[in-house]
Amino acid sequence: MPRHTKIVATLGPSTSTFAEIEAIILAGANVLRLNFSHGEADDHRKRAKIIREVAAKHHLFVAIMADLQGPKIRIARFKNQKIELVNGATFVLNSTLGYEDGDQHQVGIDYLALITDSNIGDVLLLDDGRVVLEVTDVSNSKITTTVTTGGPLSNNKGINRLGGGLSAKALTDKDKADIIIAAEIAADYIAVSFPRDEHDMHEARALLQAAGSTAGLVAKIERAETIADNEVLDNIIRASEVVMVARGDLAVEIGDAALVGVQKHIIKRARSLNKAVITATQMMESMISSPMPTRAEVSDVANAVFDHTDAVMLSAETAAGQYPVQAVEAMDRICRGAESSPNIAKSGHRLNEQFDNIDETVALAAIYTANHLEGVKAIVCMTESGATPKQATRLRTSLPVFALTDNPDTQTKVAMYRNVHTIAFSSSKMQTNEINQLAIDEIVKTGCVKKGDLVVITKGDYVNAQGGTNTLKIIRVGDVVR
Repeated sequence: MPRHTKIVATLGPSTSTFAEIEAIILAGANVLRLNFSHGEADDHRKRAKIIREVAAKHHLFVAIMADLQGPKIRIARFKNQKIELVNGATFVLNSTLGYEDGDQHQVGIDYLALITDSNIGDVLLLDDGRVVLEVTDVSNSKITTTVTTGGPLSNNKGINRLGGGLSAKALTDKDKADIIIAAEIAADYIAVSFPRDEHDMHEARALLQAAGSTAGLVAKIERAETIADNEVLDNIIRASEVVMVARGDLAVEIGDAALVGVQKHIIKRARSLNKAVITATQMMESMISSPMPTRAEVSDVANAVFDHTDAVMLSAETAAGQYPVQAVEAMDRICRGAESSPNIAKSGHRLNEQFDNIDETVALAAIYTANHLEGVKAIVCMTESGATPKQATRLRTSLPVFALTDNPDTQTKVAMYRNVHTIAFSSSKMQTNEINQLAIDEIVKTGCVKKGDLVVITKGDYVNAQGGTNTLKIIRVGDVVR
């Protein structure tokens, strides 16, 4: 049985050659992430080319996600590279200090608006919250703080504010240049870091379209203010194809205690609004240096699967870790184990709602039918855009959903969607009365169905027409099909 939950794996120094990328794809990675916070444009071009070559070699459909850096706010550098801050000490963030001149008492900052954004009593979190400062004074060029949680602090560490609210725009000049690179390499998804509201996503889409790209947008939810207001969160989700629960910066801004509940809320809202969702950050962190995950990491991945996330993501584990292939293999095992739970297929999604579109109605009816009719072993969606299988899999099911399409963009984009598996299928070249039989023949080849099993098929009266799904048919494998 194919794995339902998709795996996003990040490329980096540990996964940059043809052999290394091929190994993690064969281990089960469905989407490969190019992290634009690191590397040069030529590095991303090279890796994207290899991804396409490996996928073609093995007749697989693998999506590419270009992840923009966004407005990462950082301190500058220290004369001696590193200092140790102690509780109760005074420490100054000084915008006029030389970039390399930080010391035990002060350090420069690269985001000048941090001064106007800050107020006495604010709590600033450095290095993902490992160092905590309370603001005691703000002048035209300096933020004076008291260290409340000390520790080592080295060059270029990030700054967050507890509760969020920093005014930095989501798209920097670097991001705008990187969007053009992402369009050039035909990335299937573009991830936008730190969006404040739906307008940041609309701006990114306009830039993408100007660059000639039809990539889907991934909104990385990592600002406290985006989850404080349900309307803001829902509008960001609506403006995107995918949302990412970016737990690193988000946890720093809202606190670890609130993170699990927020994660579940984001996943639920994304699925309710018919969008895909990725759960990310430190899912298998110990596997950077260990060939086995911890039991806590196993539970973390499984919990996301139980919540019906579309994808789980590996970051440094595959980008810079010692065991990238083992990390993907471990995540594959955990996802399959969680998906074998008897409760994973139960769903109450949109039970009491009216639907606006015929294709959405057919898609959801297909899953309800498949879940409740004994003998159904697979759902088949003949699709042009991928919308029908995506809408169908917002409902929980233990059955595989196959997207049959000859649209190259759709073939890779659906690699992100939970429980959707692509088969290349060109219905436009077939006689109308043979399409269903040929579709069943393709599903039989996967080994998921056999003679006597039932298959639910959705399609439109007009093949290769986007948004035209209007037919649901139940077929028994082995019967004469019309």
